[in-house]
Amino acid sequence: MPTLASGEPHRQRDVAESFGSDTRRYDRARPGYPAAMVERILAAAPGPDLLDVGIGTGIAARQFRAAGCHVLGVDPDERMVAAARRDGFAAEVARFEDWAPAGRTFDAVVSGQTWHWVDPVAGAAQAARVLRPGGLLALFWNVFDAAPEVAAAFAAVHRELTGPLARLWSAPAIDGYAQLAAAAADGVRTAGGFGEPAQWRYEWERPYTRDEWLDQLPTQGGYARLPDQEQATLLAGIGAAIDRLGGAFTMTYTTVVVVARRD
Repeated sequence: MPTLASGEPHRQRDVAESFGSDTRRYDRARPGYPAAMVERILAAAPGPDLLDVGIGTGIAARQFRAAGCHVLGVDPDERMVAAARRDGFAAEVARFEDWAPAGRTFDAVVSGQTWHWVDPVAGAAQAARVLRPGGLLALFWNVFDAAPEVAAAFAAVHRELTGPLARLWSAPAIDGYAQLAAAAADGVRTAGGFGEPAQWRYEWERPYTRDEWLDQLPTQGGYARLPDQEQATLLAGIGAAIDRLGGAFTMTYTTVVVVARRD
């Protein structure tokens, strides 16, 4: 979920490149994406050649590969690229805005949980350059949509913190992601070369045990950068809150997708 004070998260490179500190945790703890979304993207793309911007450890890329795509990844973090390569992906280290495609073109450019770290106009212009005519740009984010009792319990723990994290769970996370999606769509319009962007949404659920939820929290940008003692105190508080909820809960997710077709 967004924890950034700035309206231009792509300028906060220290946060953007902090996720590779524990690639194994990131890979096992971060959720995947709805199969229906993957199927719809592939049905709309003119072919199977796909560029994954911000491939990370390959969470989204594995789903597209399993569906028959040929995937190339780009990521600014060498540790993430190394993890993706271990899983058999071709991946290159670069910020997408600065990446040299060397004449390669694709049927789809996708970006999962990443596009807000890319300059929205320069990134869209780069996507337009590497997409074949009729190719699809698809940008997507998973958004927490906790039940009221879960959100209230988590908000109470976060209010003990300072900075942007203190406000988490006090308002629906979808509000922040709606702003990210709107900025992405505006960037596409400004860059040109695309038809009018559209939005898709998918709702789905994932059950979490106490330990599973605590495992994924440090993979979120704001949490990963907390001092060790403050992070430990936060995780203990969240763990105690989940214990009071019965030791487990079900998180509802909304996956927000911005799509645009190359003219």
